[in-house]
Amino acid sequence: QTLRALFQYKPQNLDELMINTGDFIYVDPTQQSDVSEGWVIGTSHRTGCRGFLPENYTERANESDTWVKHREYVFVTASRSFTQTESEPNVKLNGEVHNPSISRSVTNVLSLQNATMRRGVLVMRHGERVDEVFGKSWLQLCLTADGKYCRPDLNFPSTLPKRKDNVKHFEYDPPLSCCGIFQSRLIGEALLDQAVTVSHVYSSPALRCIQTAQHVLQGLKLDQKVKIRVEPGLFEWTKWEASRVIPNFMTVTELAEASYKIDASYRVNFPLSSLVPSESYEEYVNRTLFFFAFSAVPGVILIVGHGSSLASFTRPLLGLPARDSIDFAQVVRKIPSLGMCFCEELKEENKWQMVNPPVKTLTHGANAAFNWRNGIVED
Repeated sequence: QTLRALFQYKPQNLDELMINTGDFIYVDPTQQSDVSEGWVIGTSHRTGCRGFLPENYTERANESDTWVKHREYVFVTASRSFTQTESEPNVKLNGEVHNPSISRSVTNVLSLQNATMRRGVLVMRHGERVDEVFGKSWLQLCLTADGKYCRPDLNFPSTLPKRKDNVKHFEYDPPLSCCGIFQSRLIGEALLDQAVTVSHVYSSPALRCIQTAQHVLQGLKLDQKVKIRVEPGLFEWTKWEASRVIPNFMTVTELAEASYKIDASYRVNFPLSSLVPSESYEEYVNRTLFFFAFSAVPGVILIVGHGSSLASFTRPLLGLPARDSIDFAQVVRKIPSLGMCFCEELKEENKWQMVNPPVKTLTHGANAAFNWRNGIVED
């Protein structure tokens, strides 16, 4: 098979393949049995190098696209049978024509790439949720007497995704507001402007987090290439749930039917059945330690969770202990919608550090409800 690179990929490990946008890669399907899911092993048509690369960075190409001129011979009266400059003589090594300057430059470039490539973890809180704007009784405002959904304000979502059980389960698993959807896509577009390419996305099972992940990917123009891995272990500290029970989340099947790009083959690290209501802080901290499974994933991964996720899923990676529960609550309360933090790997030192996120935090002002009658036509 011949693949065409859709994006540039810079190796994170020595056995990975450097590709540029538009490169052609030859892949032998019979050699892929031992390759990790989401990866392929191939040979670059441009460089002749062989290595692993993420499959979602490529698309199938026509075989004829790779028909190119491989070599040119210029016949002259001199003894040379090929063109070269006088200042850069070629040398024969092991029967192959070798240009020392080209070899040095390629070696230097590859050394620089290997020295500067980093794995990264971007942890993000979800966008504005509808109950943050309209209160806990938001669902009563938008359901008619016969149970149909209506939109009483433009910041309500235009529709609610279909689910097989009662629509009232949205009360404890609320969706994003329209502003939250816009915020999320805006963040994705900003990440795209900064040339951030996400290789994997993990999301809390909360609908607001899945929607945030979807719209961030749309902004990144990766929604057709990267699927969302729903991980129950990323859910909020259950002690903070107003219902005092675990919300009845939409299933992976329901999410897929609602056109969310869900990775149905993903196997969770922390089963949904293991979430307990009103868990202690110690139980929550122990649950979040499963994050280290994510740190082995190559490339930049995006984790979409809750305000608590920024501290819970970065401090263990940095080798820091969990905060005291009171300090933890105070920190979480200050994290806005789509607040984020970014960790990158220091490969040579075998540790991680926190650095500035690739984009700035989104800030906006409140917009109160307005009735045109008040103060305009009525006293």
